[in-house]
Amino acid sequence: MARDFQALLDGGYRLAPSGTARDHPETLLEGRRAPRYRLAFLNATYYLSHFAHDDLNFFIAFVCLERKRKIWPRIFYKDSSLVWRVASHVVRTEDENWIGKGDVQWIHREDGEYLETLEETTNLPLEIQGALDDATRRGFKPKLDHEAVELVLRSGPTNRIRPFADFSGPRERAAAEYNLNGGRPIARLKRKNDPTSLTFARGFAPDFAKGHLGFTVSSSQLYNGRIEKHRVLSMNRRVQFQFIASPTHVWMNPPQTLTTKIMSFGVRTTHVSAVDEAFVPGYEFHFYDGTVDPPELHSQIPEGFEGEPSPIDPTRWDASPWNEKLPMIQEFRRVILGGKKVRAR
Repeated sequence: MARDFQALLDGGYRLAPSGTARDHPETLLEGRRAPRYRLAFLNATYYLSHFAHDDLNFFIAFVCLERKRKIWPRIFYKDSSLVWRVASHVVRTEDENWIGKGDVQWIHREDGEYLETLEETTNLPLEIQGALDDATRRGFKPKLDHEAVELVLRSGPTNRIRPFADFSGPRERAAAEYNLNGGRPIARLKRKNDPTSLTFARGFAPDFAKGHLGFTVSSSQLYNGRIEKHRVLSMNRRVQFQFIASPTHVWMNPPQTLTTKIMSFGVRTTHVSAVDEAFVPGYEFHFYDGTVDPPELHSQIPEGFEGEPSPIDPTRWDASPWNEKLPMIQEFRRVILGGKKVRAR
């Protein structure tokens, strides 16, 4: 595999990092940063480094696209929802330290307009999620690398939520050509804060009877052991869903299209609009910020549906009281898991 990658460089392919390695891209090929694994999917080939960690566990992923003479280094990491993502950029200043989570949109609330991140736009193709899990189990434990993220990612100023044009541009061009369901959400709540009222646009509901494509197996300490990632097609075969099943939790991650174009960040260019409350991870943030007076609640669990805090991470609370009332979770349990109940927590 290493010889294949070197052959690309010898053949004129150019490394194109967005971060501080722009002037010295060869630093990304030193030691454990060098490519070790290879995945191929659609028009993309992904070369992965050894697993590493900083504030997150990650691979340096070198993304090659058909008919392109560039190789784009990216950061692939696993989110707490257990979905693999690509970082769009990074903000590291005296006051901030976080990675960009993709495209944005303006939303209206009673107290004003807010710029909201569409984190699902950074989700890597569902088809390769299991292979990425497998790669983490090979080789050695992740080693600390404080420099890799800034070497690879373009840095933004404090509070830069919006990604740069290299991420948003391909998505904007794709949206001009193809807009799934006319840009309307494929899933919504008929009644606010009522999980039983979740409905899908015609044809977009998961097809558990005939659309189940199988599952991959991994593990998670946060979720008490064995993890199954199931992929399920919609009734109309236009989108796919990922259902996560652990010994204690079941939830669904945001759906993706089945389009066949991958951009330089390793993700699809098309977006699926759907209500956020359908895709709450098994554990989600729910904590009080004691640095302000009075302490301020930060919660990503629908109000009134908080369970118990995780014994591993007390800032994350159990979202099962919400998820287990979603009709699609109940149907997934009945049809795919055979009515299997979660183990008591």
